[in-house]
Amino acid sequence: MIDEQTEKPRSSFWKELPILLGVAILVAVLVRAFVLQTFFIPSPSMENTLKIDDRVLVNKLVYDFRSPHRGEVIVFKAPTEWSGNPEGEDFIKRVIGVGGDHVVCCDRTGGQERLIINGRAIDEPFIFPGNKPADQDFDITVPKGRLWVMGDHREASGDSLEHWQQSGEDITEATIPEDQVVGRAFTIFWPVGRASWLSVPEQFDGIPNP
Repeated sequence: MIDEQTEKPRSSFWKELPILLGVAILVAVLVRAFVLQTFFIPSPSMENTLKIDDRVLVNKLVYDFRSPHRGEVIVFKAPTEWSGNPEGEDFIKRVIGVGGDHVVCCDRTGGQERLIINGRAIDEPFIFPGNKPADQDFDITVPKGRLWVMGDHREASGDSLEHWQQSGEDITEATIPEDQVVGRAFTIFWPVGRASWLSVPEQFDGIPNP
């Protein structure tokens, strides 16, 4: 005698499987489009925080609710003047100054060069060993709604300072608009041996608002 109670669920499972797979794929697509996305690191511009071929996970939702903060590592759509690619290209850098911030290079008290943000000099232990905070002096104020970004490997980074120099000190070309930020990189997940959180360095704590 066939147990109809066991046969019915088996048949139902195979009928529902395509629907379940379709829902799973849809959820994965929506998560990638609106919530989380993975990016790989193609250049040395963020060494040693991020190394070539590291994989990072990016929160694409966070900046729908707030603006980027100083010290965060962000992925953004680079201006054509930065990438040379009219189709767009993703860059990854650290936010140094937000709208209204006064950023100066450099404080040289005690024989050590340090960036000054809104009157406060900060140490940057995360920059590549042997690099200076900047390769030239500058004194800028970040326009509202824009960001001054720099790579942790200052000597190998096409960032705000480089484009400040190349543009003849045009602050608009040297900064990126907040609406071009894709999201915040918050963890390295590959390779496994380098897995870690990309937290905001404590040196950014207590910087006064402009």
